[in-house]
Amino acid sequence: AKAMSDYRAVIGLEVHAQLKTQSKIFSGSSTDFGAPPNAQASAVDLAMPGTLPVMNRAAVELAIRFGLAVGAEIAPLSVFERKNYFYPDLPKGYQISQYGLPIVRGGTLAVQTEAGELSVALTRAHLEEDAGKSVHDAFFQRSGVDLNRAGVPLLEIVSEPCLHSAEHAVAYLKTLHTLVQAIDICDGNMQEGSFRCDANVSIHKPGTPFGTRVEIKNINSFRFVEKAIRYEIDRQIRAIEAGETLVQETRLYDAARNETRSMRSKENADDYRYFPDPDLPPLRINSSWIEAIAAAMPELPLARRDRYLRDLGLNNYESNLIALDAGMARYFEAILAGPVVAEDGANPTPVAARAKLAANWLLGEVSAALNQLDCTISELPIAPARLAELIARVSDGTLSHRQAKTAFEALLEHDQSVDLLIEKLGLKQISDASALAAIVDAVIAAHPAQVQQFYNGQDKVVQFLMGQAMKASRGQGNPQELTALLRARLQPQK
Repeated sequence: AKAMSDYRAVIGLEVHAQLKTQSKIFSGSSTDFGAPPNAQASAVDLAMPGTLPVMNRAAVELAIRFGLAVGAEIAPLSVFERKNYFYPDLPKGYQISQYGLPIVRGGTLAVQTEAGELSVALTRAHLEEDAGKSVHDAFFQRSGVDLNRAGVPLLEIVSEPCLHSAEHAVAYLKTLHTLVQAIDICDGNMQEGSFRCDANVSIHKPGTPFGTRVEIKNINSFRFVEKAIRYEIDRQIRAIEAGETLVQETRLYDAARNETRSMRSKENADDYRYFPDPDLPPLRINSSWIEAIAAAMPELPLARRDRYLRDLGLNNYESNLIALDAGMARYFEAILAGPVVAEDGANPTPVAARAKLAANWLLGEVSAALNQLDCTISELPIAPARLAELIARVSDGTLSHRQAKTAFEALLEHDQSVDLLIEKLGLKQISDASALAAIVDAVIAAHPAQVQQFYNGQDKVVQFLMGQAMKASRGQGNPQELTALLRARLQPQK
């Protein structure tokens, strides 16, 4: 344990974010996920002789949007180069990427951690095309190549080696994941490979040079990133303490065994023999183009968090959990855009009150349902507008919170109008003063012993009497009004 604490990890992440374009970066082929193998591979994607790449303008604009979001320099001139290596899923024998002159240089990302805010420096973000996919069939003992993904536009985002723990690496990755979704450049779907990560990990003792760097390839979940980095740090420390020499290599993470294993020796940039692609001219971006994109930029997560704090009255906990989760923020905003007035045309619930109610529901019942269903908020069976209807009925007193929870559970099973559901389940809250007064009088008359206990100073007996009143109203009595009536009826005889 002492040996472990003597070392410091140095971690840099390379993230491949698939850009949300309808067509590929250098061809008109579709980027839709899930098509039959090779159904979306054109002559350009297949590298047929005589074909030429044509730059996708939308991919460039999305890269510029990212650069603006992280405060980076957008290069007025960037160059596409050929990265040469040979693999079955790379039809041309090289990948078109950027190396010497990338489109985005520098930038920082503010990351919230338990210890406070961490500023992570970025080295670069560059455009490149994705490779295809090798498909292995164990039953028939053969392999095939699916080139649907070949040519899909990627933005590779490279951090400086400035992270020092697996926890901070994951916090950075989650923040980046939220950002690319918030600015609408990537759908962030890790299961489909839209957002994947390579981790570069080394260790050294403070005051000594950095150690040998190992790259862990294509980790596709936050949990696996943390476990892979944690394992790799421990492996390297054990190796050095045992007198072994670490080698620069690429490793894969085996989730089933929770270990990394060697894949191949790690290449250096020289091994790829980068040179400018003669088929693509330099990419020139003028200031007016950048200004036009900046003017149309969506709200950034941190600005959204500050707005929730300032304008909606949410607290730090609520603002961070909602604003810094792209899916949760979209759902929250959609709730606030939903119905806000009672059926009888009463005044709208103030926006801060609706926001507080919406936040409570999202961080309470909705989060519990997501855990139970093991799904993301975009997959929740209840649409934001439907939850807004439910919250409106709590706001106008039609439903108690307990009744609303019953309605919520019913909505998870079947989508239907909240008002129809209230009628169907008999959930409407009784707020009529005369009806509630009759219930209270009947409860007091039926429980003289408990009433006497109240007069003797046992105030807690009110809870028992309230329970009887709610039971008599079949759970439909307005709790606040029942309590007030009950205390009013008891008070004069005190």
